Amino acid sequence: MRALIEKTNESLSSVIPITAIVLLLSISIAPLTPGALILFLFGAVLLVAGMGLFTLGVDMSMLPMGEGVGVELAKRKRMGIPLLVCFILGVVITIAEPDLQVLAHQIPSIPNMTLILAVALGVGVFLSLALIRIRRKIPLSRVLLVCYIIVFILAFCTPDTFLSVAFDSGGVTTGPITVPFIMALGIGMASMRNDKNSGSDSFGFVSLGSVGPIIAVMLLGIFYKPQGGNFSMAELGDIQTTRDAARVFLEALPAYAEEVLIAIVPIVVVFLIFQLITRRFQKHQLGKMAIGIVYAYVGLVMFLTGVNVGFMPSGQMIGSGLAGSAVPWILVLVGMVVGYFIVRAEPAVQILTRQVEDVSNGSVTQKAMMNALSIGVAISVGLAMLRILTGLPIMALMIPGYIVALGLTFLVPQLYTSIAFDSGGVASGPMTTTFLLPLATGACSAVGGNIMTDAFGIVAMVAMTPLITIQMMGYLGTRKERRLSAARSESTLSGIMYFDSDYEEEAAV
Repeated sequence: MRALIEKTNESLSSVIPITAIVLLLSISIAPLTPGALILFLFGAVLLVAGMGLFTLGVDMSMLPMGEGVGVELAKRKRMGIPLLVCFILGVVITIAEPDLQVLAHQIPSIPNMTLILAVALGVGVFLSLALIRIRRKIPLSRVLLVCYIIVFILAFCTPDTFLSVAFDSGGVTTGPITVPFIMALGIGMASMRNDKNSGSDSFGFVSLGSVGPIIAVMLLGIFYKPQGGNFSMAELGDIQTTRDAARVFLEALPAYAEEVLIAIVPIVVVFLIFQLITRRFQKHQLGKMAIGIVYAYVGLVMFLTGVNVGFMPSGQMIGSGLAGSAVPWILVLVGMVVGYFIVRAEPAVQILTRQVEDVSNGSVTQKAMMNALSIGVAISVGLAMLRILTGLPIMALMIPGYIVALGLTFLVPQLYTSIAFDSGGVASGPMTTTFLLPLATGACSAVGGNIMTDAFGIVAMVAMTPLITIQMMGYLGTRKERRLSAARSESTLSGIMYFDSDYEEEAAV
């Protein structure tokens, strides 16, 4: 119970700022209807309770499961079975990812299952590539450099109306269920190595798993030659009372319960097969994991219901109100403030920052990670809103952004590169797709822009800027460490010289 209270307090501190911002906007420059405001407040309550349960459940179940599977796979000298397991895991958990189902419905020019299978194959192949990288001890920076060169070559061949969706697909495949398991899988695999880079190599699975979908969707865009897609705006029903609002949430609850169940079942099935073969975990450990899975399931159902039903209509109305106001440029400033705080409410971000602090033995703290992520997402949302107001092509931001991000990989320790590229996928979670994307679509609709080319792409921007800010944090931290080390060495040397001069004077006497 104490752990649950602690997790709930953490989620409360994360959700309160974004709730306060929306309330302030709703009574000033972007008024909400009473129905939308009631839904938002109900959703915020579900967010707090759901995130607390989910993070506790992940600690009890997904993290030990993933790490255990990773350790056992790392023990095998031959790579055949580990590669097959990584591929199957990547395909199965991606097909079940709820955010991918949402994306597929927004692209009518390609059959839903065709898109889902292509993205799933991309994730499976690149998770296998991540395993090969760990086994062969290949620096992540080199692999990412090659991958993103391929991405930007394909980008020049992909239709403009499909380009933003392709970049966004890399973010939606790294959901709150899959990310903790995949990160723990990487940590388990790298833990069997004793070299100095084992800690940094434990990260990188999420980043490579995010590149595969981008390449897969670009290839689909080139092959199918899509001419565009339709984005359906969220509809707000007739809500007159709080009972009406509660009814809307209760009606939506079964659908999200089914989605989360479909997402969790494949991971549990794979784990049970693994347990039957290896007998790694004892009965009491399995019992604790089962309770954790129930916590994670209930928590994520509450979280997704809250953000989808409560936050999506508010996001669209606020975006439309800001862009349609007398000073539309305030959209950029508000977007940056919202981006700074909203990333703190992402469930997987809480998991990532804690794991980073543990793996780095405290050298990268949760607070430093969260600040770097918040700054990165604030910049990304501000740039995304600027795109909506100016019609700036997404490639005008993505190309220089990734050039800087990839260039920093040669200047910072490998640990920071691995953490940064994993953080990009983790930051673009459900809060981005259910509040920031509606904020962008509402603003784009108000200014008469093209939603498919201007509003889409915000997920990609959220996934890109943390790559720069976290590596910059590492670069500045490393420089500070070197200065302190040099100062200590100089102080020690001065002390030795002082001692020697005293000794020489005594000897002369």
